[in-house]
This record gives sequence, C-alpha cells and structure tokens, in this order.
Amino acid sequence: MADDIAVVVVPLPAQGHLNQLLHLSHRISAYGIPVHFVGTPVHNRQAQVRLHGWDPQATSKIQFHDFSATFPSPPPNPNTSDKNPVQLVPSFHAAAHLREPICEFVKKLLITSRRVVVIHDYLMNYTVQDVPSIPNAESYCFHSACALTMYTYNFQSLGKPVMVNGEVIDDILCAPTASLPEELAHYIYIQMESRKPTSGNLYNTSRVIEGEFLNLIYREEPFAAEKHWAIGPFNPLDITQNRVSGQKRHKCLEWLDKQPEKSVIFVSFGSSISLCDKQVEEIAIGLDKSGAKFIWVLRDADRADIFAGESRRRYCK
Repeated sequence: MADDIAVVVVPLPAQGHLNQLLHLSHRISAYGIPVHFVGTPVHNRQAQVRLHGWDPQATSKIQFHDFSATFPSPPPNPNTSDKNPVQLVPSFHAAAHLREPICEFVKKLLITSRRVVVIHDYLMNYTVQDVPSIPNAESYCFHSACALTMYTYNFQSLGKPVMVNGEVIDDILCAPTASLPEELAHYIYIQMESRKPTSGNLYNTSRVIEGEFLNLIYREEPFAAEKHWAIGPFNPLDITQNRVSGQKRHKCLEWLDKQPEKSVIFVSFGSSISLCDKQVEEIAIGLDKSGAKFIWVLRDADRADIFAGESRRRYCK
C-alpha cells in the first residue's frame, strides 16, 4: 500500500535541479505516495515560488522539510573568463552538510513506514551516502542532465570514444571535470568519491527522444551492472490545453506557431551562467547577422540565495 512507503527527495540547490525533482515529486505524489522534499529553507522556497504547470493543491500534498544551513550568497561575476556557476558552490557545500539530519530523518520515517525510498540528485552523493546502510531504505540516483550529456561526459572521463550510430564523434564538446574551476571540480570530486551502490538510476528523458544514448549507457561497463529507467518528461505540458480553453497564449508561443518547422533558433544559457555586456552584444550581433529567426532568453544568473540582493534586468529588442 502507498501508506507503507515514503519517498524522500534530496535535490542539489540549483534551479535546474530543484525544478526537475519537484516536478518528479508531483508525479509520485499523484499516486498517493507521501513525498518529503528536503533542503534549506531558502531553496525549498525557491523551488515552490518558481514552479509552473501544477495546481497549487497538488503542491500542498508534498511535505517540505527545512533544514537550517548558512552560506554566503555572492553575486555572479559576469566578467570572469570561466562561465561556470561558482557563486552557487557555497550553497552546494552547505547542502552537503545536511548528511546527518537527513539520515536521522529517514530513520524517523521508518518508524511509521515499511520502506523509505530516497531519490537524490547525482551531485548529492555525499549527503545520502548513509542511506544504503539503513535497513528498509533504498536510494535512487537522479540524473538531471540529458542522456546525451551523461553519455559523453562519462565516456570522455573514462577515456572511451564517443560514438553515435556506430561512428566515433570527435567534435562533441563536454567539459571534463579537469577543466572546471577548482572549487566546482573539488565539489564534484567529493560527490563521485562518495557514490555508493544504489537501487538504480533515473533520467528525466524519454526513450523516444534519447533511446540511442540510453542504450549506450545501459550496455557499457561500468554502467551495465546498474539499473536504469527513463521516466520523463516530468513537465505537465498539454499542448492542446490553451487552444481548447480559448485562453490567450504567450506571444512567443503565438509567434512560434506561425513559423515553419526547424526555422527558429532558441538561445538560452539557463539560470546559472553570467555574461558581461560585451559578450551579450557580440551574441546579439551574431544572431542578427545570421539572418535566422530566433528567441533569446536573457536574464541574470542566480545567487545562492535568490531572495538576497537585487537582480539586474536586461532586455533584448
């Protein structure tokens, strides 16, 4: 029965990771299974404030548990040569130190639950490393990146050739850990060293879209010994919903509907990359000269605490 099982979700405190696992939490909760979303107060709030597509009543069924942690929240530096989100690393380490309270929380749930399933971000291995040793608790590793990224990163890290359709591909760029800033590379190293055997790996993707790369991951050592499931996409998108209800769609979607297939470029650097004004200008010039139709999403990178300080807003015309 659903009441015999409890699920604990442990996200990395970065937007693209929080968001995906909160979507998954809704999917699980819809089956009547208790879901416990754990993190710092700031990041639990961030996940809820930025959630789209779900009925608030559905979110109310998920139990959020705040574990106190302090960390600096410096602004992103758009003038660095490296565009990785080093401003978020202090919050990553703070979340990693939730290892003991999360372990105790799992044990507490087992008093009233027959089984506890922990779903954790693949960059939170250190925090959940004690779970496999707890009787009647099991952990699943969630991979927030697409299967193509996971495949290329893993195989390049192992010194194996990246192959597509049986051919070696040399021009796929996937930055190895050695090329990352020291503080970020060190954090990732800790997570990889802390990895314990899990009950399986979960991917926010579909075999219809990435079946080839999922098969490559499944079949090659050392990954072949593990279980893998493609369980996405999580986002509750219904492309017919607004058309049926007659509600006005966003002007970007209205414009896209009028364009021929494969004629539009979408450019987005996510919520963690920070570009200086000169770089923004160069990209804008390049897009303009390309003659291609495009949608460009541009915003400031997140702080570790998105509710601290002020954000700079820039618009493309």
